[in-house]
Amino acid sequence: MKAVVFLCDGMADRPVQELGGMTPLEKAHTPNMDALAGAGLFGLTRTVPEGMPPGSDTANLSVFGYDPRKWYTGRSPLEAVSMGVQLGEEDVSYRCNFVTLSKAPSMEESVMEDYSAGEISTQEASELVDFLNQRFHTARTHLFAGISYRHCFAHYNAETGAILTPPHDISGRPVREYLPKGQYAGMLRAAMEYSYEVLRDHPVNVRRVQEGKAPATAVWLWGEGRKPSLPPFEQQYGLRGAVISAVDLVQGIGLCAGLRVISVPGATGNYHTDFAAKGRAAIEALRSGDEFVYIHVEAPDECGHRREVEEKVYSIEQIDEKIVGPVMEYLRSCGEEYAALLMPDHPTPLDLRTHTADPVPFALYRSSDKRRPTGRRFTEKEAAESGDYVAQAHTLMERLCKGENRQ
Repeated sequence: MKAVVFLCDGMADRPVQELGGMTPLEKAHTPNMDALAGAGLFGLTRTVPEGMPPGSDTANLSVFGYDPRKWYTGRSPLEAVSMGVQLGEEDVSYRCNFVTLSKAPSMEESVMEDYSAGEISTQEASELVDFLNQRFHTARTHLFAGISYRHCFAHYNAETGAILTPPHDISGRPVREYLPKGQYAGMLRAAMEYSYEVLRDHPVNVRRVQEGKAPATAVWLWGEGRKPSLPPFEQQYGLRGAVISAVDLVQGIGLCAGLRVISVPGATGNYHTDFAAKGRAAIEALRSGDEFVYIHVEAPDECGHRREVEEKVYSIEQIDEKIVGPVMEYLRSCGEEYAALLMPDHPTPLDLRTHTADPVPFALYRSSDKRRPTGRRFTEKEAAESGDYVAQAHTLMERLCKGENRQ
């Protein structure tokens, strides 16, 4: 038995004026996704439980088969696991973005211009992390370098309770209302304000401005949490396997679940990623003995946050052509039973430029299915019209790995 998840981050959307009132999924040419929708269980599911924030953390936990209401402890510690940051049970971590804030007399008067500092390079970001740690590193705090704009701020022997806002939720907005509140608000805000004072004139940023790139003018702290403890995926679902993703969050969930992480050269978190390389890596993993592969592609989500309309359509078509198509072709030829689940984790509507908790389309196909093809397309509208609704997305993993495709 082999099983694959095609997780297309933020792919679901709403009708867009530039696309003639269609969603990116409706506009995109996706014969391989459509084939899964037409042959398997196809409908809508809720990945984000009522009352929880619509983040990729809670949503991907659901798709991995872990109920976020039981297992979610915060976003940053999941990323910390992937980064190799050692956290104890009493420690707290925060996601740290390098961001571009507008120039203003003070940080609270600035505007969030870019939540990723122009997708600053990992090397440049590491220089800035080293620079900031001259102030941030203490007996109880340390800033750990990650990839591109994504980093981790650890607070040892600390409490939770901060009220923090993801920077991608406030693109183009004044930041005053979204600065830290609650537990340790003073410390967290002081760290952010210090970075705003000293980073603009750092040589890394001087070079970036000269090159026409967005400078990393501040750090933004969010995603508070403690170290998670997930039961092993193989124990839960009976399959050993791997995760393919360019982002620490999904890699961290995989590691916490006892899955191995496959590094793919050329894989990034945007639409410039090597889509075909991810498809090839998944096929090689399955061919080499893995029974389960979780293929995560971040590109549609990043396009949604940046309101890159044509790029989101392009990303969806690349996933269909270079990942879904080749992997499904391999599964059909492997000579054993197989199953595939295709879905986004959450919508990232282009017009909103942030996540929503709306139900998302999913298609779950098992090679043992005897359904007659329906001819449906994998779109938000046709998923809603199918009449199939799964209230808790974390239950889909049981069906994928073990069960029959039925309500």
